Amino acid sequence: MNDSKPFTPTPKRIAIRGGRVIDPARDIDEVRDLFIEGPFVADDRELSSVDEEIDARGMIVSPGFIDLHVTLGEPGYEEDETTRTGTAAAVRGGFTSICVLPSTDPVVDNRAGAEFVKLEAARAGLCEVYPIGAVTRRLEGRELADIGQLVEAGAVAFSDADRPIANAEIMRRSLQYTGMFDRPIFHRAIVPELIANGVMHEGELSTLLGLTGMPRAAEEIMVARDIALAELTGGRVHLMSLASGSCVDLVRRAKARGLGITADVTPHHLTLTDEQFRSFDSVYKVNPPLRTQTDIDALIAGLVDGTIDAISSDHRPQAAEKMSGELDQDPYGVVGLETLLGVCATHLVGPGHLNWSQLLARLTVGPANILNNSSKASLSPGSEADVTIIDPAAEWMVDPKTFRSKSRNTPFAGWKLTGQVKQTIVRGELLFDVAWNGIRPTGR
Repeated sequence: MNDSKPFTPTPKRIAIRGGRVIDPARDIDEVRDLFIEGPFVADDRELSSVDEEIDARGMIVSPGFIDLHVTLGEPGYEEDETTRTGTAAAVRGGFTSICVLPSTDPVVDNRAGAEFVKLEAARAGLCEVYPIGAVTRRLEGRELADIGQLVEAGAVAFSDADRPIANAEIMRRSLQYTGMFDRPIFHRAIVPELIANGVMHEGELSTLLGLTGMPRAAEEIMVARDIALAELTGGRVHLMSLASGSCVDLVRRAKARGLGITADVTPHHLTLTDEQFRSFDSVYKVNPPLRTQTDIDALIAGLVDGTIDAISSDHRPQAAEKMSGELDQDPYGVVGLETLLGVCATHLVGPGHLNWSQLLARLTVGPANILNNSSKASLSPGSEADVTIIDPAAEWMVDPKTFRSKSRNTPFAGWKLTGQVKQTIVRGELLFDVAWNGIRPTGR
């Protein structure tokens, strides 16, 4: 692979010809041309000539994907991922914007931490990167972080990443404070005492395999608590990575009451079950855990009816040396930026659970609404020219050796998928093309 392709500026005016433009924010799904002028989508009536044309016949042209929670290793865990490798993985996967969790060393719990995230993203020059600020100092769950300063530094949301905020009073105060700035708290809603040292879903199989289980109740209790606190405070809680089907109905009822509750789900929780643990492979070890087919069915139903707002990769890279120990000692997490579209196209659109417009809504307008950033989720004239071009018929195999991510901990290695990102454009610059053998540096 060659990442050193010489950079030449993308032409200022681009015509994307003959693609199936799907813009869920405007309920558009039709074959048409799309025009870009500089960093913005252009009105074709005002564009008399173009500098470059992209043939998108047979392709889907979508607003750029947005991932609500990604873990990058910089600073402190560069052996897992760097800003450069993580954003390269993002644009290869069709993501033009990612939100980065604060679980670095040092933690992003002050202005300097958030500014560092933005600075490193600017140096990488690939997708847009938005910092998520810590709710509590050092993610310890005891003392609120510098929330006001983090907002001023560009934090789009707040989270203690993989650490649940167990103290209800801390969560209440956090919601009151972040509510002043209209920022959501992204929460890993699970009771830590009920999952301590857990490896997999608690059930008959965990008993049979002799592995410590993580019960559904751990999610149900915390989700119910968060809903109650959102109602009490008027704050916004975004539930990351729902895995329990029973929680979908809790969220559905909370939304029916007009509460500030949103949720996302990951591709691995939509396609994999606890049966994978018969292999005793730690690549399936995630938090919350892979549950059962019954849970998957409920999660898909939540996507279909809009109860679940978004699909996120929950990209959590782990260096190979960290994944080579005992199952109960290996860390949680999988990489997912580069496989999300293919997995979802194959296993959600392929069987007819979702159509393309529904899937793309969960990758664009759904996340953008949570972030209050509608300009990132539409192809209307004047919007930022973040565009993902998809070949819905392309067949490919997941080969971790080709990943742009620095880590390889994927549960989808060897899977044959249908549906692939062909090109990714960020603010009018073509940064990824499947025909290239590399990611184009922008020099921004």
